[in-house]
This record gives sequence, structure tokens and C-alpha cells, in this order.
Amino acid sequence: MIFSACLALAGFFGLISTVNAEGLTLEGPPKIAMLYISPTNDGGWTQAFDEARQRLEKDLGIKIQYVESVPESASAIRPAVERFIKRGANIIIGTAFGYSDTFKALSEEYPNVAFLNGSGTTNGPNLLSFYGRTYESQYLCGMAAAAASKTGKLGFVAANPFGQVNWTINAYAMGAHEINPDATVTVVYTGAWNDPTKERSATKALIDQGADVIGQHVDTPTPQLVAQENGVYGTGHHRDFREFAPKATVCSSVWVWDRFLKTELEKIIAGNWVPNPNGALLSMQEGGTDIACCGPNISEEEEAKIMAARDKLLKGELQIYAGPLYDQDGNLRAAEGEVIPDPELWQMDWFVDGVITQQ
Repeated sequence: MIFSACLALAGFFGLISTVNAEGLTLEGPPKIAMLYISPTNDGGWTQAFDEARQRLEKDLGIKIQYVESVPESASAIRPAVERFIKRGANIIIGTAFGYSDTFKALSEEYPNVAFLNGSGTTNGPNLLSFYGRTYESQYLCGMAAAAASKTGKLGFVAANPFGQVNWTINAYAMGAHEINPDATVTVVYTGAWNDPTKERSATKALIDQGADVIGQHVDTPTPQLVAQENGVYGTGHHRDFREFAPKATVCSSVWVWDRFLKTELEKIIAGNWVPNPNGALLSMQEGGTDIACCGPNISEEEEAKIMAARDKLLKGELQIYAGPLYDQDGNLRAAEGEVIPDPELWQMDWFVDGVITQQ
């Protein structure tokens, strides 16, 4: 899964906010609180959010409260949020898909509070869910994986066959094909976002089948650790996993939440905040993800290709899911000049050529 602050404005007093026809306007100084689904030192999803919080505190000059290890149940979420609100918090940021329904209910009960939720699915007049187009950064990591591979056999450890996981797998393969058109990506789903034991078994199985680079969309750095232990390469997810496996990790898809949250929080503080009713699905250009690249076994020429593609993504000049695009069964998924719309991306249950799935 799983992934804050604003300039303190002089002249604002009190802790009450109001909602008017133009949107939500805070009538007190911004007081921000965050709920984390796991510990801040989880190495992945939550740690990326916490590092964003720290950067935002420094950049924007506001202390941000937080609580960690809040499970995805209303009985845990609700009291945590209400404690923050009683302390004066008027901006609440969540970090979990499973917070969605409870955040929706709380936003209706507390219309004077701004709610944001990373990886959420619910939205409202004072609630914005947001996520990143991870397929963009994973496309670049796929390029790096193919560049590092000697065999063209890539492995990928994934959590669940959800749309947002499948879109990373497809993009990974598409990026790999930019470097090696014959590359394959064999995928093993673990059925869990954070299960180092299953991740270790899946990674070892892929290596035993001949994969010499391991990609991932799971929360821990275990696949990178196993790759390094076995003398192969890998690409990380959530954060720069060279921290854990510097000899193996050639690229990581990393969250840069502060790039988005800084802008959105400034909008909230400015007043008349009207969140996008459909939520925010962030491109690299908008501050969703980026990459940490490049690690060992990537030539200067190949790194230049990767960084050139990154530059196009940051400028909004490259669309990953643009036609003509076919799935592995030959079905046309996007015609020439078309881009797959977001609702279809969320429901992605098909794969491009070169992807081999294993349960």
C-alpha cells in the first residue's frame, strides 16, 4: 500500500472553520495531524509519508502531529481522529485505503475540518483522496531492470492483483521493452502488502526460475535484500531501497508526497478550498512519484535514456498508456491517439505481451 503543513498566517485566531458555497475556509491557524497505518520505521509506505511530513515541517514552518500504527478499522480510526480534533486539529491526513469509509463519515460529521487520505477512494466537499500514477515511475524502473539484466528474464513480486498493482506491472514490462524488446516479466502475487516471509519465498522462487532482476510492488525491502543475497539485481518501491541493498538495487519508485501536499495545503490555508470531487491521481509532474536511479550495472548510455524519459514525464510530454496499445491476447486497449481513461486504469485486469503471471 501504502503514500504536511502550511505557512502560519498572522491575524488568524481561534480554531473554528466554516464551509460556504465557495468551499472550505479555515478561520483559525492551520493545525495538521496525520494517521499512519504502520510504524514510521517500516522502511516503505509509512516511512515515505513520515519523511514527507518532516520535509514539510521544515519548508512550511508548522509542527505536524501524528499517530502511527492505526489499523484499518473504524473502531481505531475514529477515536484517533476525534482526539486530534478535540486538540484543535482542523486538517486531518490519512494514509490508507482502509480509512476511506470512516474518513467519509467523519468528514460529514465534521464539515469544518479538511480531510485528505492517501490511497483512499472516497471524496466530498471537505475530503480529498489522493494517490500517484505509480506506473510512470515503474516504467522507468522497468527500463533500468532491462538495462541491468543479462538474460532479459525479470521477476516481479506483487501484493494483490488489483488495478493499481497491475498497472505497475504492465508499465514495468513496457519500460523494459524500451531497452530489450524480448524481455519478460514473471509475476508472483503474495496476497499481502507486508509479509516479508512470503516476499522472501516469492523472490527466491523467481531467482530459481532464472530471473536476474527483481521488481516489486510490496511494502518491505525484502525482495531487494534477497536479490542482493543471491547476487542479482532489483528495483524497489516506496523509497530508495539502496539504503537496504546498495549492491542490488538499480532503481526505486519513490513517493514524493510533500511536493503535492505542500501545494494542496496552501490551497486549504488560502481559503475557499474545493477539493476535486473525483480525487487526485497524481502524475510525476504533479508530485506523485519519482525515481531514485541509477544503481550498479547500468551504463551511462542507458542511464541517459532513463533520465530522458523521466524528463518527458516530468514535463507531461510522455503518456505511458497511450495507443496503439494491445494486451497479450491481441485485444486493442487503446487506439492510435487515445489514452486509457482513469476508470479503466483502476480496473486493469489484463497484461501486455511479455508478462507471465503466477499465483
